[in-house]
Amino acid sequence: MPITDRDLCREAIRRTLRHRAGDSPDALAIAKATSETWLLMSAQLTPVIGGNGVDAILKRSLYLTSVVFPWLSVPDAQLDIDSLPVRINVLLAGREPVAAAQASSSLLITFTELLATLIGNSLTRRLLDPVWITAPGVMEQEKTS
Repeated sequence: MPITDRDLCREAIRRTLRHRAGDSPDALAIAKATSETWLLMSAQLTPVIGGNGVDAILKRSLYLTSVVFPWLSVPDAQLDIDSLPVRINVLLAGREPVAAAQASSSLLITFTELLATLIGNSLTRRLLDPVWITAPGVMEQEKTS
């Protein structure tokens, strides 16, 4: 079965979060890695789709991810977009490391896939590739394909 761009993106997100969280991370380190990655993603996307566009996709991603991880659900009354990344950070930090890591990668993957449905895979990749930490040899392999 061939590896798709979608598979490569998902793996890049997981690898980036693992790298930023460090060896043997606790939930707080995972939350911090998620926040750092989110800030980079937001900075890359805001000039292109605007702050409101980024916010809307984040809200939708959180809603969809909370179906699998109900503890990530944020009541509408608490859905202040300015504090939402902080709220997500707190929710991740309060979980077991495995659950926090799974929810974190799921949230960022969902966000990236929703973005791709709106602006296309090519533009999504060009905008977010600088955020991801690549594995050794991946860049060389992609250049030859």
